Amino acid sequence: MRRFLPALVPLLLIGACQDSGAPPTAPVAQLRAGFPRGAVLDAIQIDAVDRLPLRAAELVAPDGSATPASDIDIVKNPRAGVGQRAAEAAWQDAVSGSNAALALTMPDAQASAALRSQTQLLATASSATIPLPDPVAYRRDWPRYRIRLGFGTPPGEVQTREIPAPEPPPAQ
Repeated sequence: MRRFLPALVPLLLIGACQDSGAPPTAPVAQLRAGFPRGAVLDAIQIDAVDRLPLRAAELVAPDGSATPASDIDIVKNPRAGVGQRAAEAAWQDAVSGSNAALALTMPDAQASAALRSQTQLLATASSATIPLPDPVAYRRDWPRYRIRLGFGTPPGEVQTREIPAPEPPPAQ
């Protein structure tokens, strides 16, 4: 069994890299509402990943009164870079000068290469903060509260969604 396990790992890696042939799909919308960890009970944080930007968020009380979000942040197609960064002029040496293509064709080019990659999310990431008007009343009746969200920018497509309010963190 011990001889079989090391041979199985490369097979699993090769199998995981195979293309399924299916076309890429659009990102699945994600929506989360809750209280930031370690924060006091005074604001609800909403995070959304959707093709439409979050433009409005409000906490609707059982009596119908609404408290709007104090701020909404929107990032369209966020990207992140990861990997190593080369030291200044890492491609330059006595043989190749400043030609990066020539440096990569050298016998041990991988030893001195700088690996970088960028990832871009093809959706809009939005976040909103809704201050609680009365934390004591919210803690008492939180199952009856709702959060109303507005996605999109007029005159284009606009969607309104309602989600249940999050459970407050345990009292300390």
